[in-house]
Amino acid sequence: MYTAKGQLDRNALIKQYQPLVRKLAHHMMAKLPPSVEVDDLIQVGLIGLSEALTRFEASQGVQFETFATQRIRGAMLDELRENDWMSRGSRKSQKEIEVAMRKLEHRLGRSPAESEIAAELGMSLSDYQSLLSKVRGTQLVYLEDMSGRNEDDDTFLDRHVADSEADPLNMLRDQRLRQSLVTAIKGLPEREQLIMSMYYEQDMNLKEIAAVMDVTESRICQLHSQSIARLRAKMRAH
Repeated sequence: MYTAKGQLDRNALIKQYQPLVRKLAHHMMAKLPPSVEVDDLIQVGLIGLSEALTRFEASQGVQFETFATQRIRGAMLDELRENDWMSRGSRKSQKEIEVAMRKLEHRLGRSPAESEIAAELGMSLSDYQSLLSKVRGTQLVYLEDMSGRNEDDDTFLDRHVADSEADPLNMLRDQRLRQSLVTAIKGLPEREQLIMSMYYEQDMNLKEIAAVMDVTESRICQLHSQSIARLRAKMRAH
């Protein structure tokens, strides 16, 4: 889009790519605690979009949307790093959930119900669901799980809110690991399989999924977190 003077119309392009900023922000929110406001991410993302318009050079052979996506996500990650959004306590709780799930799966020979996980953790069902909302879901498989790196070698943010090129689903080249992940997803309870399909395959955000399933967005957040924890527990063996 160009102005009458043959220059890029920045305002028109920013308006055109605002949906991309919102999409990236909502997808990132599924991996962040409730203390992070989606509107804050969108505002930072718009700054990243503006920077992308300034720095983009078509001669580099890269499509603008690809370039802008990297700049927008990068701006959001920088903002999150500066605000130290994830506490060690939340990280610890997330691991405790995964450990409880592994123990129950081994003991029961099936995926445990929410009430069983809550009991294993020694808390009420409502407290467990509140904990799921607090920790939120993260990536299906963390890169350090396959590299053997110590969890403190890099930042929690870098490992949990990676860009699409670093997402394990795009990086797992080993067919055995891919097949194990597919099998693990098929082993999820039916409702959680549906949520994972809508989120990762149909590119829907949590609010949209909640509308389809006729429940609250908070409930979808809980179930998404629980699904990720189940997969983490299953994939630990690899």
